[in-house]
Parts: sequence; C-alpha cells; structure tokens
Amino acid sequence: MALARGFKATLFSARGMLLLNSRVSFSRVSDQVLTSPEDIAKLYREQSLFPSLSRADVGPVITSQYGGKYSNISTEWTQRDLERNENVKFCRQYIVFHDDKSIVYSGPSGNCTEIKGELLSKDSPSGDMKAVVRACTIKGEEKQFLEIWHKNSKIKSLNLTALKKHGKVYEDDQFGCLVWSHSETHLLYVAEKKRPKAESYFESGSEPSLLGDEEEAVKAEKKEDTVKGDQFVYYEDWGEALVSKSTPVLCVLDIESNNVSVLEGVPDNISPGQAFWAPNDTGVVFVGWWHEPFRLGLKSCPNRRSSLFYVDLTGGKCEQLSSDSAAVSSPRLSPDLCRIVYLECGVYGPHQQCSKLCMYDWYTKKTSVVVDVVRRASEDGFTGIYSSMLSHQCWSADSKRILVSCAQRSRKVFHSNRFVSCFLESDMGSWCLLTIQRDLMVVSCSSPSCPSNLRVAFLPSSGSENEVSWVTLEAAQTQPEIDWQILSFTPPSDEDNSQYPGLDFDAILLKPKQMKEGTKLPLIVSPHGGPHSVVVAEWLLSQAVLCKMGFGVLQVNYRGSIGYGQDSILSLPGNVGTQDVKDVQFAVESVLAQGDFNREKVAVTGGSHGGFLACHLIGQYPDFYKACVARNPVINLASMIGSTDIPDWCVVEAGFDYSTNAQLNPTMLEQMLTKSPIKHVTQVKTPVLLTLGEDDKRVPNKQGIEYYRSLKALQVPVRLLWYPNNNHSLSKVDAESDGFMNVALWIIQHLAL
Repeated sequence: MALARGFKATLFSARGMLLLNSRVSFSRVSDQVLTSPEDIAKLYREQSLFPSLSRADVGPVITSQYGGKYSNISTEWTQRDLERNENVKFCRQYIVFHDDKSIVYSGPSGNCTEIKGELLSKDSPSGDMKAVVRACTIKGEEKQFLEIWHKNSKIKSLNLTALKKHGKVYEDDQFGCLVWSHSETHLLYVAEKKRPKAESYFESGSEPSLLGDEEEAVKAEKKEDTVKGDQFVYYEDWGEALVSKSTPVLCVLDIESNNVSVLEGVPDNISPGQAFWAPNDTGVVFVGWWHEPFRLGLKSCPNRRSSLFYVDLTGGKCEQLSSDSAAVSSPRLSPDLCRIVYLECGVYGPHQQCSKLCMYDWYTKKTSVVVDVVRRASEDGFTGIYSSMLSHQCWSADSKRILVSCAQRSRKVFHSNRFVSCFLESDMGSWCLLTIQRDLMVVSCSSPSCPSNLRVAFLPSSGSENEVSWVTLEAAQTQPEIDWQILSFTPPSDEDNSQYPGLDFDAILLKPKQMKEGTKLPLIVSPHGGPHSVVVAEWLLSQAVLCKMGFGVLQVNYRGSIGYGQDSILSLPGNVGTQDVKDVQFAVESVLAQGDFNREKVAVTGGSHGGFLACHLIGQYPDFYKACVARNPVINLASMIGSTDIPDWCVVEAGFDYSTNAQLNPTMLEQMLTKSPIKHVTQVKTPVLLTLGEDDKRVPNKQGIEYYRSLKALQVPVRLLWYPNNNHSLSKVDAESDGFMNVALWIIQHLAL
C-alpha cells in the first residue's frame, strides 16, 4: 500500500445529451479485448467520423424586419476521410437571435459545405466583403490567388504567382495572417521573399537576337533577376512543419488599384509575422523573430528571441515596441484601438513555459504586466498562462477584459477578469475559446468520452462570470462506454526534487465503463511528449478507440508538464530520464494497486519525449512492460544534437544553459548520453514497435534507426514502420490510421490477449 501514498482521484461522469446513435455498435464480452483486425478497423472508422472544430467567426449584428437582432456564426471543422486519405475541411453556418445580453433562439443555417483550396480567409470588419487566399493547380502548376468576394459574387481574383512580387503566401499559425485594414481598402498578409532565379555558370550564353527593342528590354530586365552559381545555395528555414519558410515579408494589396507591394523598413535580420494594422491604418504592427546567427526550429518553441515592432507606412521607419531580450507572440489589438496585449516568456530554457500577459498602450507608449509568471498555484487554483497563441478575438466589447484559453493542470479552461477560472461544467473536461465578438463567446468543449461540442453564450458582467448560460449549437455523440478520471499523485519523499520540493502531478485514466466483477483489464501507459507540454481531458481518437476495445489507458502528466506552475517546469531540465521516468512508474504502480488492472498485461506507448520515456521505462524496468510502441522517439541526445532543428533542447534538458556560440565539450556529451534511453538498451527485453516519419526534422529518424539496430543486435523483437512524406507528428491520415492499427495489433500480440 505504500505506493498509493499521496494518491487521490476525482471521477467525472460521462453524462451528456442523449442522441440516437445510428452507427454500428460493437458488442464485447466485458472481460475480453476486441482483437479482430476487421472489428478494430470498423471501430476506428466509426470513431473517426467525429469532426473537430478549428475556427469560428461571428458576423455583424443584423436587425430583422420584425425588430429582432441576430448574428450569423460561421464555423470550420476538420474530419478524417479514410477513403481519400486526407483531412477534409468543411464549414457550417448558424444563426443566433439575441438581445445583446442573452440568446433568444439559435440553430443551424443550412448543411455543411466542404472547403477546397482555401489557405486563408477573412471577412472584412463590416461583413460586406471576404478575402480568400486560394491554392489551385492549373495545367500541372501550383498557383496562388487572392480573391475578394462581395455579397454574392467574386469581384476580384489576382494571380499572385504570376505577379512575382513574392514567393508563396504563408498560411501557418506561426507567421501567417490575412488582415483587412480598418478602412477596408487594403489587405495585409505574409509571404516568402522573392528570390532571384539561380542558374549555372555554364548556362548557354547570349545568342543573336531577333527580338524588337521593347522585347529586348523586358528580357534584359528579367536577366537582372538572375544570379549565376547560386542554384545550390543552402537557405535556412524555420524547422519542423515550417520547412518551406525562410525569409517572410509583409505584403499589402491595394484593393482599388490591384497593386501588391512588399513593405519596406523591416530590418534584414528580422523575420516578421502575426501582423495587423495599427490604429488609423498608419502602419503595421508585427512580431519579429531574430534569425541571426542562425534559425532554430520555431514550431512549439515560443521561447525564440522576438519582439513587437511597428513599421510606419509613410516613412518606412521601424520602431521596436517591446524588450529585445524576451520572446513574444500573439499580439491582439483592443476594440477601442488603444491597447495591444501579447504573451511574453524567457528566451531559451524550456521550450514551453509559463507566460506573462503584457499590455502596450498605443498612446502613452507604456507597457504593463497584466498577469505575471506563476511559480505555484494561487489560492484560487490559478496556475498561470500556458499558451503561445491567444484567440484572434479575445477582448470583451468594452476593452476591459481579455479571455485566455490554456491548460490548468489536466484540463483546458479559459479565464476572464481577474483570471479566476469560470464557465466550467462537469460534463466537459476541456474548454477552448474560438472567438468572442461583441461579448458573444463561441467555444469548443469536449471530454475523453465526448467529441467536440459547439456552444455559445454572452459574457456576463465583470464579477458574474459563473452566471453564464451556455447554448449548444452542435452536440456530439457521448460515448457511454468510457469512464474517465483525473488522478493526482504526490511523489514519495525519496523522489522529491530538493530544489523544487512539494510538487505533485496528475494522470488521466480511461477505462471501459461496464466491467465484469473480478475482471482485471490490460493497461496501456502513455506519457506525453515535450516534455514541457500536457495532455488535457479532451477527446482523442486513438485513446477513445483503445478504451472501447477494452483497454485501460493511463495518460501521465509528470512533473515538468505545463499547467502546474513554473516551478514544475523548471524541476525537469537536468533530471530527464530519472524524475519523469520515476513519476510515470509511480503513477502506474499506484493505479495497479487499485486492483482493476492486470499487472502482467501492461504496455507503454509514447511519441517524441513520450517515446524517450517509453524506451527508458523498458530499459529501467525490463520485466515490467510486455509491449512498447515508440513514435519518433528521442534515443540519444548526444547523437541528436547535430541533426535536429532544436539543438538547444538537447542542451537544456540535459541540464546546461544554451547559447548559440557555446561549444560542446566532453562533459556535456557524456551527460547527454547518460540521460538517454540508449544507455539502458542492453537491459531491454520488451518487444518494441517503432514508427518513424521520413521528413522529421524535430527528432530525425536516425534516432529510431539507432535504437532499431541496437535491438536487432541484441535479438530483442523489434519492428520498424517507415512513413514517407510525414514529419514529426505522423498526422497524415494514412500514417495515422495505419499506425493505429499496427500499434493496437502489436500490443494485442505481445500482451497475449
């Protein structure tokens, strides 16, 4: 019973709206796991039909002929299409009648429509126009167009590729934007800088010309954009998932003249993004990332040195608005056009940290801290802000409150006013603010037993946030077979961190609801990656399917996870491979002590740092786990540092400070090797399935191959799956679905189910 010390659990029921389920249901003897590949694939297909919300926009308030007010809500969803092997995007409209304080009536307006080719889209402030950046293939060539729609017709379509003012438009969340000026006369977006055409020194020289003078002049002008000998020059990019992005530029379309121009004034050593129009359209505000002396991977790394800048349109002067020794992201202008809020954290160190919420006053030029870094949870339970992206609309209508979605321990919630958690209901584990317009909030909420729901409500007056009345626009099918719990753990005293004592951590446990008395279920242990990330109580396809198959699933938020205070994050660097491994094992042993699970049938899975932990666990506890699955795992910090897009990660997590000009030494390399799973490979007995992405720049696939070869040499059962055209996330539909089937069958085989 000693292992259960410091262990407590909170059970959340899987209640929700009762909906008729016309889909196939699977009968399964309660003490038997679903093992047929055909039945597993059928179950996976059924569960993959649940879409997820990706975006929402609220249209202008319209007064009907009867005097009632209403607004249209446009939503975007994504869904896996297993036949087409792609994630499809579709939209659906809803109508909400209201009196500016409460909702009188709401409902869908028409059916879903698939969105094809849209990279970016944005309604104008008045709602009269819509801008779309669209990609399409014409005669085998990929082209990008910028379209302007007005009411019921497309009034402009510019072939951006043919204009040759810049390269491809950025559509990602890191840099990308499509923003109307306040006057609705210009559009702002980000694209790759135009690069001169490169040709060989041995390109055939000029020949006698039969062209006219004017044609010769055009040819000569084109020749000026050609550089000899540069066709094999290496251009740095911004790493994983941003491989085609190197040098972004700010671009402006003058809608009346159809003229596209690239803004001047941005310093050459800065990469601009996340831009928007300044008050009165006098210039552009943007985040600028320093890319000297070299670029580091930016995705999921908000700790890169960056600042808030303003470039004046008339004089081209660029002004820095925030500190040059911090990392900033996600600036948002208030409705009264007076203040800009943004997130700020330290440079380098852990990739994900507790952020400050800062505010810049446009007219006084003063910056203040609205919410500071939180080291430990406050009395009301608030643990700090853990996000690198605010909702695109996050201000209340009176410009006095900001709403922030982020993890608080093992749940995602959002906060308002004095950042006291509000708007929560027990049927949903996590809430995400999609947008707020004129105090009408649009949210997505889900739980491990219920896919995404779409809900709306008006923001109550300050101090009355818990009186909010939610209206459901789209209710998802609750899965009554799934029970879930949030478990809290206090590590044993001998595993406490002396520098950061008294920290605890959580895990989320899923298990089938109907269990035959005396049944002991197989258990799959799943620590998250990062390591400074978190798994929250929300809908995840793979975990839901495994649970419905008959497995228990334990997702562990070990110390070092975000959402628990900055101290918890800082406790892990230098202790990877020990503290995080012991936390996971302690959680597993504590759950097994409950008696619901069979300790002879325990498997471990994980990706990235989760794969690092999975491989550590089977090396440090060689007789405990009967099957292991590692997706793009970190295996050897010392060999990874020279090939990853985040070499700073290897240095920091090994326990050292990172600097771009610091040189590795034998002590550092020895420490990296000591903390790596490869150190324990000779003790491994557990059969291992490795799944690797061919295009992974974050944890290069050579890491998994190194482990594969070591296990083969030791004659440990090992299988490797190789996914072409997939990066670190292995998120393409064919890789994700094939990976799930192979994972499930590998675990079934080696747990002897």
